[in-house]
Amino acid sequence: MQKIRVNTIEKSISNLVMGSDYFKPDIMEKVTEVLNNYIEIGGNTIDTAYVYSGGKSEEAIGIWMEENKRRDDVIILTKGGHPNHEGPQINKKAIDRELSISLERLRTNYVELYALHRDDPDVPVGEILEILNAHVEAGRIGAFGGSNWSIERLQEANDYAEKNGLVGFSFNSPNLSLAKAQEPYWAGCVSVDDSILAWHERNKMPLFSWSSQARGFFTGRFTPEDRSNEDLVRVFYNDENWERYRRAEQLAKEKGVETIQISLAYVLNQSFPTGAIIGPQNHNEMISCRKAADITLTDEEIKWLDLRTS
Repeated sequence: MQKIRVNTIEKSISNLVMGSDYFKPDIMEKVTEVLNNYIEIGGNTIDTAYVYSGGKSEEAIGIWMEENKRRDDVIILTKGGHPNHEGPQINKKAIDRELSISLERLRTNYVELYALHRDDPDVPVGEILEILNAHVEAGRIGAFGGSNWSIERLQEANDYAEKNGLVGFSFNSPNLSLAKAQEPYWAGCVSVDDSILAWHERNKMPLFSWSSQARGFFTGRFTPEDRSNEDLVRVFYNDENWERYRRAEQLAKEKGVETIQISLAYVLNQSFPTGAIIGPQNHNEMISCRKAADITLTDEEIKWLDLRTS
């Protein structure tokens, strides 16, 4: 499995990142099975967040790490700053509080990677950088990034950091998938479009994609006529995405792999460092993801899948 380097992080990050949004302590047997399967295929990075499963995701990961003595074997990416009933939570009080609680749930005193789950454009980037830099200096986080941030704000923040001697954003975590979202899956979410793709191609900032397999769009369970999944229809159903599906299916047959594996390989074969946050829930799905990570796609194949060539 290929690895990604993020600035000051000593360990390399596996390009398959284990998603955990459904983890909770009352299904620890399943959590343990999934995480053990993930470690077996060579993965080492777990994605979670302050809000996942109402905080239970972080709790389950903390239990697993402690009971199995795995803290030194894995990299944790957790997120904070998601809006709540009070509105945006991108401020010192909220970030400090949420990070403290996340660390307690995870049963650790640091996380290697920390991302702000959303942005608040009304807060100056300098103020946000000061908050995050304080946590880096205290050793509570190793590097930080943005999840669902615009590239304009990321660029503004990193320009500010360079001018003021601060640590900047080291990674980005929007949605990148072969199927292109025609509207946000959840409010405030960011999906990669041509401008974001070009930005990453220029600066080579690592990208960790959520919903990297487009919520199952490429599994073969759906057709243009089947409109039973309202969210999938709303976000991904259009002629361009069905053509991407057809091309992925064709390329999969040529390579002797599955269509869903081609869609994952698309994310992992960009011209800049990419990681895919995956959600397999059994051994066979985990092995499928691992095999997808071994598929090499050429630039020409990437462009063809993405309808940039005919």
